[in-house]
Amino acid sequence: MKELLLTIARGLVDNPDAVKVIEDAPDENGVIVFHLNVAPEDMGRVIGKQGRIAKAMRIVMRAAASRKDTRISVEID
Repeated sequence: MKELLLTIARGLVDNPDAVKVIEDAPDENGVIVFHLNVAPEDMGRVIGKQGRIAKAMRIVMRAAASRKDTRISVEID
């Protein structure tokens, strides 16, 4: 899952070396939180107009997680 998020984010930004993903341990509800960190100048590319790209990334990640019977959340820091 972490690799999928890294691949998606690196394809969007100008500085792919600055992309970092931190994976938290599952909480009491079994939700794994992924924290996506990018360079400040690439933040707009990852979020997109009105958050459309961020929303699309979250949908893709949830779909991939559902195939593995896990629950995830993506936060852009």
